[in-house]
Amino acid sequence: MKAYLNYFKLRLITNLQYRSAALAGISTQLFFGFLYIMLYLAIYESNKGVNAPMDWNSLVTYMWLQQAFFAITYPFLKDNELLNMIKNGNLAYELVRPQSFYFKFYMKMLAERITATFLRSMPIIIIGLLLPYPYKLCLPPTLGNFLLFVGALIVACLLVTALSLIVHIITMFTMDVRGISSAYSMIAEVFMGIVIPIPFFPLWMKKVADVLPFRYIGDFPYRVYSGSISILEGKTLIISSLIWMMISIICGYLLSKYALKKAVIQGG
Repeated sequence: MKAYLNYFKLRLITNLQYRSAALAGISTQLFFGFLYIMLYLAIYESNKGVNAPMDWNSLVTYMWLQQAFFAITYPFLKDNELLNMIKNGNLAYELVRPQSFYFKFYMKMLAERITATFLRSMPIIIIGLLLPYPYKLCLPPTLGNFLLFVGALIVACLLVTALSLIVHIITMFTMDVRGISSAYSMIAEVFMGIVIPIPFFPLWMKKVADVLPFRYIGDFPYRVYSGSISILEGKTLIISSLIWMMISIICGYLLSKYALKKAVIQGG
């Protein structure tokens, strides 16, 4: 266990050095935050009197949280070290190490997400809180909503890391990450609510979203924060997200064991 924590710590320290990347990330997320809010503001103002699926404060809060925690919930964060290792044959070195291949890279990918979020989230949240209406990020209605949000966000980070690592492991069979990563990212981004929040989906798409794990990554944490999802419903959903997290980790671990047994070492 200590070895995996050391991998986590080393990746964390390394990524904290890239402050220029963090500044670029902050400016990018602020730009897209304003862009999405202005787009929905135009839609809401042109449809006054129509009952919207989300009230305005909840929607703006959703958008700012999505931008603040983008790095922690983005569906596919490419690990070039692992992908290069698969392509050039250096994967062979992992077969003789005493540590688990799966948990080593899981901890590294988890550290990368946490570092990027740590450097970017607070400036965006502070700016959002200081902005005037209609661009203002609102505080959660109750302490219970905030605590559920924190718990849901932690599980979301663990879940999305497990899913992303599964995509990397599949590359051992395909030898090319572009096809599987593009398909996975497209499906995940839609059903986690990055493109359009799930309350705006037609009924049949909501039913599909309910049976997939992606809503627990992006939709659930942000909506429970704003009160769009009640505390009672949030408690049920956080149990479901924990189940999906465990399933994803177990499936990824077993798939990695199988992939390493069948791996064909190329290059090197």
